[in-house]
Amino acid sequence: MLILIINSGSSSLKYQVREIHDDGSEPDQPILTKGLVERIGVPGSGIPDHAAALEQVDAHLEEVLAGRTIDAAGHRVVHGGERFSAPALVTMEVIRAIERLAPLAPLHNPAAAQGLRAITARWREMPQVVVFDTSFHQSMPEEAWRYALPDALYTEHGIRRYGFHGTSHDLVTGVAAQTLGIERDQFRAVVLHLGNGASATAIRDGKSVDTSMGYTPLAGLVMGTRSGDVDPSVITQLISRGIYTAEQMDHLLNKESGLLGLSGNADMREVVEAAEAGDTAARTALEVASYRLAKYVGGYHVAVDGAQAIVFTAGIGENSAPFRAAVLDRLGALGVQYSAELNEQRSGEPRVISTPDSAIPVLVVPTDEEQAIGALTLQVAQQHGKL
Repeated sequence: MLILIINSGSSSLKYQVREIHDDGSEPDQPILTKGLVERIGVPGSGIPDHAAALEQVDAHLEEVLAGRTIDAAGHRVVHGGERFSAPALVTMEVIRAIERLAPLAPLHNPAAAQGLRAITARWREMPQVVVFDTSFHQSMPEEAWRYALPDALYTEHGIRRYGFHGTSHDLVTGVAAQTLGIERDQFRAVVLHLGNGASATAIRDGKSVDTSMGYTPLAGLVMGTRSGDVDPSVITQLISRGIYTAEQMDHLLNKESGLLGLSGNADMREVVEAAEAGDTAARTALEVASYRLAKYVGGYHVAVDGAQAIVFTAGIGENSAPFRAAVLDRLGALGVQYSAELNEQRSGEPRVISTPDSAIPVLVVPTDEEQAIGALTLQVAQQHGKL
């Protein structure tokens, strides 16, 4: 089976074609092709909308697939709200539901819906599946997802914690449990998805019971350009004093803060290099980011009734040994001990980097959201008799 995986941004469309066998397994080289269409809707780009972008994708696929046809398409959708707690087969009602959730993800959900409509119009018989970043976190108990705000803000406006990176957290949870020989439904862990966007998730009995991102992906950890947790009064005061408008404040928190705001650089690799060269601002940025993350690990260790694993994943989590070390050095109170040698090793396979006498095993587990979306697309399409 050939599965087309689509990630529609507000002005971009990232795609990948993967080969997946009927039983869900993949060949040694599962990725047949991938690409990115940018500047969609930008004046002068020649790509007015996502339908036009898909024409480019279709032309590329005809060229590289040598007559083979796509069997199904899987779409990453950022926000499923409370409506979607699992992947769903695409229907017009599902597309309309994604559009109705646009206020929760105004940059992402409308673009995803445009991509869905464009593929539906172009390949009417092709089964499509949507996989939501938020759905894995729908297992959180109310005590975790509720904000201490007037009830009407939740009941009338949907203000609550949703969480993101769910596809990655779900995949990595299963791999980590398998690596340690623990049944998933008995697995307790703290999973750390650390990339330009970053989130920590508390896993109990293999399910999400809390996560650091909230109503939007802004909350929680220090990220590349996002602030993470900030006292809300800082925001209201800066706006009420006329220093920033609401729109400017939103841009500052999402695009000018985090590592960038602290050090002048959003790339963790360059921040680490600058810190090692003696740059004070870069060193401060690493200290703030590692301290914030260590606090979440400690809190989530309590939330899961004692973690059986701490798991690093995504770009920084998988590749930045110095940042992993900066976090782990703060977890001595939990009895965490790690091997500096194992931490420095690079591998594309799941691995344990803690010492045998560590109270909590520490793992590095590569994530592959496209692989997960492809597998879920095949599974849902088969369940509905479409493949």
